[in-house]
Amino acid sequence: MVSFINQSTRRTLSQEGLASFQAHFGDRFITSDAVRQHHGTDESPYPVCPPEAVIFPRTIDDVVAAVRLCNKYKVPIIPFGIGSSLEGHVLAIEGGVTLDFAEMNKVLAINAEDFTVTVEPGVIRTQLNDEIRHTGLFFPIDPGAHASIGGMTATRASGTNAVRYGTMRENVVSLKVVTADGDVIRTSSRARKSSAGYDLTRLFVGSEGTLGIIVEVTVRVYPQPEAVTAAICNFPSLTAAVQSVIEIMQSGVAIARVEFMDERAVNAVNRYSKLGLKETPLLLFEFHGSQTGVQEQAEIVQEIARDNGGMDFEWAERPEDRTRLWTARHNSHYSGLQLRPGSRSVATDVCVPISRLAECVTQTAEDLEGMPFPYTIVGHVGDGNFHVQMLIDPDSEDEWQKSEHINRRLVTRAIQMDGTCSGEHGVGIHKMEFLKEEHGEAALNLMRLIKHTYDPNNIFNPGKLVSWQA
Repeated sequence: MVSFINQSTRRTLSQEGLASFQAHFGDRFITSDAVRQHHGTDESPYPVCPPEAVIFPRTIDDVVAAVRLCNKYKVPIIPFGIGSSLEGHVLAIEGGVTLDFAEMNKVLAINAEDFTVTVEPGVIRTQLNDEIRHTGLFFPIDPGAHASIGGMTATRASGTNAVRYGTMRENVVSLKVVTADGDVIRTSSRARKSSAGYDLTRLFVGSEGTLGIIVEVTVRVYPQPEAVTAAICNFPSLTAAVQSVIEIMQSGVAIARVEFMDERAVNAVNRYSKLGLKETPLLLFEFHGSQTGVQEQAEIVQEIARDNGGMDFEWAERPEDRTRLWTARHNSHYSGLQLRPGSRSVATDVCVPISRLAECVTQTAEDLEGMPFPYTIVGHVGDGNFHVQMLIDPDSEDEWQKSEHINRRLVTRAIQMDGTCSGEHGVGIHKMEFLKEEHGEAALNLMRLIKHTYDPNNIFNPGKLVSWQA
């Protein structure tokens, strides 16, 4: 599991460089082992890979100074939200300096009339919703972790609401970004649409910190729905559950959330969150809208589910019941870890056209049968995205190789179905090898050219997303 680390590529600060950082940042330039170790760890299965130092910026000027110093001394700079990434995004595989945005955590502007909010990158998604609740608006993007808005932007995150509200790609309006030479650019205005120039916002959304440092994010927010209700439906088989989702989406029902859990994931959630769900494959639904609209949606969905062998809906209409269910779903990664204490989670995800979803999920489940480790399958299946969590012995090279074999088969299958190697985890280290297969050599070379142009000294999160050399 350490083959991706090449010690010869690590770049260290000279004594002059160390002195320059310490002079500018003082006690916010931290080199203690504990802090460095923490910032060299994420939720991926890779070993700890710490930076040389960690900086806690408080202002955009702090970020500008850090970037200019890193560019001057040609050492990497890695943005850090809360460290919840699953593909090795924040690991300092070439050394350098980590920027932890915990102290840049202010909501800067609430423009309720325009349905936009501007925040610093360290704002946590739950914090944002707490601070705008009084306006009657909410921010819908909800990855499982309590992720930061900056990190969610950098990885093009989504979550359980994506089927109705889209992903970060659709919900980031504008950014402020620090470039390699220390300039601060604004990628667009807050206008609802624009035909003026290249779409720089979309370029930085999903760039995983490899093109610049995001220091301000303007996002879309939405009116809180008049009526919300949730329901659970169990199915006799994985295929029946997923087929129901396909038919629901093809029916045109404007469902807000539809999540899938296999029986292993349900078992893990029951144990971790102390629920009593039936341990068969299930779908978890949520409906938003008017009272009449929600009722009509639920009736159509229930009829489709019954046609596929679904059991009667179990409703959760009280806010506290819905919160309990969705909190349990969001914690499925951590509940899965309890299936094998002491294990490391190898998590992967793909996204395929909705018409191929049942085939892809079923074949993946067949691949996993007989593996020597526990696993779960969950998914935001309303948009064709699902996740596999494999719980391996961190000391077993055999289990690591078997999990990587499953990952390769899954990704190859998804790409052959005209899907993608990652619906929301991102590329990081783990998925880099698949970009050529998905995009082709010419497109990959164009991405590399963009990286070289934006970051000529290769300081921005090097070794992630796109390789520096062909």
